[in-house]
Amino acid sequence: MDYPNDQAPGAPVRSGIPEHGRIPKYYAVKAQVAALIDELGEGGLLPTERDLAVQYEVARETVRQALRELLLEGRLRRQGRGTVVAGPKLEQPLSLASYTEGVRRQGRRPGRALISLDRFPCPAALAAETGLSLGEPVWHMERVLLADDERVGLESTYVSVGRVPRLDVEFEPDSSFYAYLHDRLGIVFGDADERIETVLATPREALLIGTPPALPMLLIHRVSRDTAGLPLERVRTLYRGDRFSFTTHLGGGGSV
Repeated sequence: MDYPNDQAPGAPVRSGIPEHGRIPKYYAVKAQVAALIDELGEGGLLPTERDLAVQYEVARETVRQALRELLLEGRLRRQGRGTVVAGPKLEQPLSLASYTEGVRRQGRRPGRALISLDRFPCPAALAAETGLSLGEPVWHMERVLLADDERVGLESTYVSVGRVPRLDVEFEPDSSFYAYLHDRLGIVFGDADERIETVLATPREALLIGTPPALPMLLIHRVSRDTAGLPLERVRTLYRGDRFSFTTHLGGGGSV
């Protein structure tokens, strides 16, 4: 098989072009627009669909399909009535490090906007999943995740009122919950179980995050415990699929 010498290791083999060489028109346009994106750079304004259709001698629907995929991949973003080149995706480590730490490491300003903070008896499903006692008071805190004031995700946190009794009066909702637990309460995270899946946002979630309902999301479920193995939190976090990627480090020592 003929591999281009300049192909990036993380790119699709042969740029996704089948060996027989026949590719859909929209994919050819997508490749051309991708090259234009590299030339324009972050924040660059893309020509209109009409202009691109004339330039590449294709129908506007062909251009529209190419742009739709580039939008879903996070290469482009809508700005007003135009389309501009998006910045690189945020890389979030798959670790017990907080969202705040992950965003700061990339030179972005993290933030959160509180949607709600409620208190209610622990339901059976939450108790079974976390090890909390059925009926014990729990907090539910929902916040929109921000990076340089851009809405990039939605986070729901469930935690026992007994562990954080003054959450509603002591905690600053736009700050790191992990830092609050550690610095204010002396609680240290021990371990967690985490599961990742791809979903579509519900209409409510899409409205809060500010995305189309059809935009793929990365959904992370996490159940955390402290160093004594006691249940600490249950988190459901939606990340925009066009703005995030996840990284982890894998150690050796396993068998094949």
